[in-house]
Amino acid sequence: MTAPEFPVRVLIADDQALFREALAILLEVQPEIEVVGEAGNGEQAVALAAELRPDVVLMDLRMPVLDGIAATTRLGVEQPGVRVLALTTFDDDEDVFAALRAGAVGYLLKDVSSAKLVEALVAARRGESVLQPSVAAKLVARVARLPREDVPRRQPLVVPLTERELDVVRLLSEGRSNREIAGSLFLAEGTVKNLVTSVLSKLQVRDRTQAALRARELGLF
Repeated sequence: MTAPEFPVRVLIADDQALFREALAILLEVQPEIEVVGEAGNGEQAVALAAELRPDVVLMDLRMPVLDGIAATTRLGVEQPGVRVLALTTFDDDEDVFAALRAGAVGYLLKDVSSAKLVEALVAARRGESVLQPSVAAKLVARVARLPREDVPRRQPLVVPLTERELDVVRLLSEGRSNREIAGSLFLAEGTVKNLVTSVLSKLQVRDRTQAALRARELGLF
């Protein structure tokens, strides 16, 4: 039986106690969200994730003891079912790239609106990538600047992407949600979900961010 979508169980990891507590209060009044715990550093986040089994960890990146990127890497190994959504003050290129490579399904800045944050948490629960447009642009630009000899050589796809799937993966690279992709392509949201699943399968990746990176490496856009 499929688990119900709501509420999304969230663990907040941030070393700033005032921000962490204020964020918990903000999220707890949202019917879609249940805050199950708070952590002051990456080590606590990993330990609490094992104990509380949240759906999503809202992860600050710059924390003491164990930083958010290292904690994300550990969660990917120890708790692969837990999604990590980076929530930070910084949109430095290196932070963005490192967080996504570590396995974060999304990257948001702390000036995000509460409505967008709730939407992102729900999307992260479904395994969707959530990137602010400015962050998505940095990611694509970073990959585009990589010298071709530094990009891992890939075998041609066994089953090529269709034109519609190529449209979807281009929009994924911009950080678009399924709903936004559906609106752009004049498709039903369920159709987009099926297309995304097909794209992930053909590219042999586990999430939308990796799909965008793999497609760029293959020169598909």
